[in-house]
Amino acid sequence: MAVVVWIVEGNWPACVDAARVLAPADADVVLLHVNPADVPGVAHGAFAGLLGRGHPERDPGTRLEELAAASAQELLQAAADRLGRPSTRVERTGRLEREVVAAAEGADLLILARDGDRSRVGPRSLGPASRFVVDHAPCPVLLVWPESPPGLRTMPPPPPHH
Repeated sequence: MAVVVWIVEGNWPACVDAARVLAPADADVVLLHVNPADVPGVAHGAFAGLLGRGHPERDPGTRLEELAAASAQELLQAAADRLGRPSTRVERTGRLEREVVAAAEGADLLILARDGDRSRVGPRSLGPASRFVVDHAPCPVLLVWPESPPGLRTMPPPPPHH
């Protein structure tokens, strides 16, 4: 069984815990982190267009890429430590939602956490990237709450009968 666990700052422990408890001991677990490409890209463009012609060593986009990669490695290491069993760490860069869907191709399960308004159940408990991933994943998806789920009282009443 191949399990992909999407590691995102802030809610990754719940995903790793779900993989640790639910994935079979012999599962191939991939810990996936995606760095968005847009922030360093904006910095590269601003520097090239306004400030840095002829001085690529001063490009702040390069420094942002380095910081993002270092942060991702620390996060993936923490996730691997929490998982407590062999895993593969994968770092990708690009559009979050598309990179996650691509990484899940061929997997048997994708684990991700809710990342929107988690104060109540419903569609808004997923952010746009997570909604895209849930809608387009090429495998079954396990969607976990990063903390205790809200009570059933947060569920709206049923619509009136006509």
